[in-house]
Amino acid sequence: MLTKPSEICLVFHCADLDRTERFYREAFSFSFERRGSGDTRMLFLRLSSDFSMSFMRGRCEPGNSPLVTFTLPDGGIADVVAGLASMGATIVSPVGDAPYGQGAAFLDPDSHAMGLYQPAGKPLSLKEPAP
Repeated sequence: MLTKPSEICLVFHCADLDRTERFYREAFSFSFERRGSGDTRMLFLRLSSDFSMSFMRGRCEPGNSPLVTFTLPDGGIADVVAGLASMGATIVSPVGDAPYGQGAAFLDPDSHAMGLYQPAGKPLSLKEPAP
């Protein structure tokens, strides 16, 4: 096993955050937490202790929205990406900056796009350095 995620988050891209927030508030009484500012502005909603949704500005295209994202609470995203690549997964977005942390994306064996996320301040690798 490469890792056990602590949470699954559906990440959506949308053209207009205000419109999206209004729609989900009126349709389902969702009350979003607003995070970030400017280009990093996003909406976040925790639905249970291990499931959340977030919306950020961007172009909604098949394959990039929604993106099922697995949270790695202790870090180690670089190790997981390397492990997935060694298992034959296609890495479509290497480890890079994400809102409040680091992210990456890969395709599973059936070409479903999936994401990985780790909070800011966590190590990219959990492997012990070689002596």
